[in-house]
Amino acid sequence: MQTSFRRTLKTAAAATMTAGLLAAGAAAASAHVHVESDDPAAGGYSHLTFNVPNESPTAKTSKLEVTLPTDTPLTSVSVKPIEGWTAVVTTGDLPKPVTVAGATVTKAPRSVVWTADAAHQIGPNEYQAFSLSVGVLPDAGTTVVLPAAQTYTDGTVVKWDEKAVEGQAEPEHPAPSFVTTARDADTAAAPTASAAPAAVPAAAVAEPAASQAPAAAPVASTSDNSGSTAGWFGLAAGLIGLAAGVTALARTRPTKVK
Repeated sequence: MQTSFRRTLKTAAAATMTAGLLAAGAAAASAHVHVESDDPAAGGYSHLTFNVPNESPTAKTSKLEVTLPTDTPLTSVSVKPIEGWTAVVTTGDLPKPVTVAGATVTKAPRSVVWTADAAHQIGPNEYQAFSLSVGVLPDAGTTVVLPAAQTYTDGTVVKWDEKAVEGQAEPEHPAPSFVTTARDADTAAAPTASAAPAAVPAAAVAEPAASQAPAAAPVASTSDNSGSTAGWFGLAAGLIGLAAGVTALARTRPTKVK
């Protein structure tokens, strides 16, 4: 008994330690500037959220700069305001013309810079979320890389610009990125105006419904009768079971010795 109890304690301790190590590893992995897309479907628009933790024990994060792609430019970029932070979207010439949604694009947003006032800088053990609305997203399967530079109040600049390589260990400062998915099928699945059924006048709908009412009555009646019959059978089965239980109890009760 004691041996079994000790084994249980050891197993529980090992499980707790493993869970702690996994949690610590997850926390360390998440201590990067990374981006999340709420809808990465190709050809559409998405909200991007950059989660920026402060990794310095003494300095605060005062600025974040995100570089936007030029090979697959995002022609529309809007910034969600953050209290105490000023955002600037810079537009510039592309290295070469790019076709986006059938149009030739030579200029596009090239970067977004957020700068905090002294009261809203990101302190130790804090993080901030920075949001963008962007589009049009490139073809499915495209890895959109968004290098970032994080500036601290002590002058340190951490560049999150290293590309992750599949099959290799994650770099020390990976660049925020996401992969686009297949186009949404909502538009293709929606019926066109020509395919939609023609509207039927209200009078035409009401007349057939009235004529069909008598035919529906027997169905409802049959359903009610079957439900009542099932209810009586259930009641009878319950009474029989109760009687059997009382009989069994009487048989098992010990007789008194006079």
